[in-house]
Amino acid sequence: MSVKCAFLFPGQGSQAIGMGKDFFDNSDIAKDMFKSAGDRTGIDFEKLLFEANDNLGQTEFTQPAILLVSVIAHKLFTDKTGIKPTLTMGHSLGEFSALVASGALDAIDAIELVNLRGKLMTKACSKQEVGMLVSLGLSDEVVEQICSKQREAGLQVWAVNYNADGQIVIAGIKKDLEQLVDILKNAKARRAMLLNMSVASHCPLLQSATEPLVEKLQEMIKDNFIAPVVSNVTAKKYNTKAQALELLPEQLVTPVKYKQSIANIDNEVDCYIEFGQGNVLKGLNKKATKKPHFNVSDMASLEATIEAIKGLNE
Repeated sequence: MSVKCAFLFPGQGSQAIGMGKDFFDNSDIAKDMFKSAGDRTGIDFEKLLFEANDNLGQTEFTQPAILLVSVIAHKLFTDKTGIKPTLTMGHSLGEFSALVASGALDAIDAIELVNLRGKLMTKACSKQEVGMLVSLGLSDEVVEQICSKQREAGLQVWAVNYNADGQIVIAGIKKDLEQLVDILKNAKARRAMLLNMSVASHCPLLQSATEPLVEKLQEMIKDNFIAPVVSNVTAKKYNTKAQALELLPEQLVTPVKYKQSIANIDNEVDCYIEFGQGNVLKGLNKKATKKPHFNVSDMASLEATIEAIKGLNE
């Protein structure tokens, strides 16, 4: 019996200068994908990823860069192994990489799509200073109650990323988030820290970005799922274009239910494989599952993961 794998993909915040360099240097496939992505978007991905710059931290560049490295890692793995996922899942932006892995979205189309998504998110947030904050050590209920109470007082803050037990990200107006830091610490948060984010993801501040995204989604999403995708919005699987068209715009303005998703799928898979820069999701999964977690972020980890999967099959 072949091993059942969940293919996972990281989201914004995982980026780093130099990511994808080992793939680019050692794979013609990676070089071709860099060129195709650049031709489609007008972005010089070699310069963006391999030279010091400020653009990589800007959402419209961050998102296609992360997705490009993730889908290269995925393609190199599947070309070598032929392994198909039991299901795919991404954290926030990573859901678009998951759609590529599921067969419902072409890789280069996806890069154009998330470049647009990043621009729309930036535009939606452009008239006010926004941000995101991570809270560590408090329960979901306590953070939700604090945010709700502060909204009643006129602040614009929302719990938006349920990453792991005791780890929640909050989005909103930056000055309101700054007020929230001491409130969270007084509630015994182990840590409350503003993140280096130029947008306020997964909250109502992005409402104006949803409608323009729909047209491009309609054009690019295919009804060709080889495996279901787990929705950030519902923490449940979907496998049709119609569902994707409903869920992906909603994803912009509603919380990412990452830990709930892992809980829902854990009994369906034997292992998790994370494709892309670093192993951010491995850290989250340590708190949620005892299943093996592998990552493909360079050529060495690609080979190590292939060998590990062979071992699970024996």
